[in-house]
Amino acid sequence: MRKVMTRPRPRPTATRTPAGRPPNRRDSRRPTPPSPSPTTPTPTPTPTPTRSQAHQAPGTRTRQTPQTPRTIPAQPPPHPTEVFAERLVLVLSGQRPLHWVARHIANTAFDDLARLAELRPLCAGGHRPTIHRIGHYQPHPEAYEVFARVATGPRLRALAFRLALGPDRRWRCTAVETDPSRT
Repeated sequence: MRKVMTRPRPRPTATRTPAGRPPNRRDSRRPTPPSPSPTTPTPTPTPTPTRSQAHQAPGTRTRQTPQTPRTIPAQPPPHPTEVFAERLVLVLSGQRPLHWVARHIANTAFDDLARLAELRPLCAGGHRPTIHRIGHYQPHPEAYEVFARVATGPRLRALAFRLALGPDRRWRCTAVETDPSRT
């Protein structure tokens, strides 16, 4: 059985308004918003002086430049190596349970990860591990060999894993290792 979590939205047509009603038609069941009464004056906001205007002598004018809104450039999606490194660090430090990454791990690597997760090699006296650097090597287009430097308090630890692209076109971790100092 295939589970459907979301349904596609219908595309709006040119003859309908965004609310889904035909143009120039009002819903008689909904109250209309009150119109502003002509007897009540609307207060106009006074602009606050900028830093440069506050230090000027009274009576002098400055040219106001229109402020354009800042646009944040779209970020590219994270690389699969970054996503898996963060997930593995959270599991190996004991912040997340092992089953949290179970569907992203191949069978043999899951056994290795389960053994490592019991030892919590990236857990160091109340310090949260942080990833300092991630690098990867791509032996062929459907595999990555990844290494990461992970800081656990004052120490730097090593984490290595391999990602392979499965037949369903999803990345799965096929091998996991940490530095052998605590394992």
